[in-house]
Amino acid sequence: MKRNDFLNIVKKQFRVHPIVAILGPRQCGKTTLARMFVKEKKQTVTYFDLEDPGDLIQFDTPKLALSSLKGLVVIDEIQRKEDLFPLLRVLVDRPKNKTKFLILGSASRDLLRQSSESLAGRIGFVELTPFTLKETGKISRLWFRGGFPRSYLARSNEDSREWRYSYITTFLERDIPNLGIHIPPNTLRRFWTMLAHYHANIFNFSEFGRSMGTADTTIRRYLDILSGTFMIRQLNPWFENLKKRQVKAPKIYFRDSGIFHSFIGTFSKQELMGHPKLGASWEGFALEEVICFHDAKPEDCFFWATHNGAELDLLIIKYGKRLGFEFKYADAPKLTRSMKIAMDNLQLDSISVIYPEGKTFKLDEKITAIPLESYLK
Repeated sequence: MKRNDFLNIVKKQFRVHPIVAILGPRQCGKTTLARMFVKEKKQTVTYFDLEDPGDLIQFDTPKLALSSLKGLVVIDEIQRKEDLFPLLRVLVDRPKNKTKFLILGSASRDLLRQSSESLAGRIGFVELTPFTLKETGKISRLWFRGGFPRSYLARSNEDSREWRYSYITTFLERDIPNLGIHIPPNTLRRFWTMLAHYHANIFNFSEFGRSMGTADTTIRRYLDILSGTFMIRQLNPWFENLKKRQVKAPKIYFRDSGIFHSFIGTFSKQELMGHPKLGASWEGFALEEVICFHDAKPEDCFFWATHNGAELDLLIIKYGKRLGFEFKYADAPKLTRSMKIAMDNLQLDSISVIYPEGKTFKLDEKITAIPLESYLK
């Protein structure tokens, strides 16, 4: 599957920066996207995979390995060699430098702190997600299996499920330690499993800490690790200058619906339809699709809630617009008092109520119910 939207974003970033980083979870297609990009280039390309021992050993002397190269240099799994970032700054700052670097990593900018510190103004970031509905066009399959290519493209739901279970185990036992994070895999698995009960809900650090018998600071660290590796989204609250008491804790979401379904133990679409987390599953799936569609960064995305019960599932603030979203697993969503309060209090340009399938219709002057697939067109 050729991912043209992401290819265009990479090209756009290279027009501005000598270094472009494609970041995303393991197995989401970063290497495939890089090869698609390379195939279109008419210049010398040098490729390093830092999971290949032969390539990795060359980076014992990184300046010697990189300084003489011309054209495009691709470095895969950059998180295994974070000390490369200062060297890359030196290389791209050389007079008349024409070498460009495409680096791929399985950790966010927050975990790859040296990249933002050493390469400020020289690097552009592209966050690659697993497959999206706009790319696949198959909502039922994508929602249940998730967007990781090998899960989505598996021959059967059973094969998809087995792949996801293996992915989770490998992530905990190999990928996390490779980032230099030393947490017992069973501890992090238990934490991740417990998070499934908070999916699409406001996160209570103290309550969670009591359940696990550990300090709030430890819980925050675990959550930041799963967020920094693209497994969990922390959606921050938005604060308006209102007299109402507003919720200040984040909401959390599993970023891939297939991984979420593995943790809640739904082995078929029929089981999901009868599961108490059905509505939360739809909310998380649709929320990720909308955020990706708008190419919204974490700093653009919020939720809003007051202690009186008024709330808004998603607020995207971008290009001077305030776009509100509610996600309802329903045949025909209805206008609620909460929507009207959010519209008035937050001075929204619009609210879109995203539901699975049906027709687009008005609920109020600026509030529209619209199926997810119609919204993404």
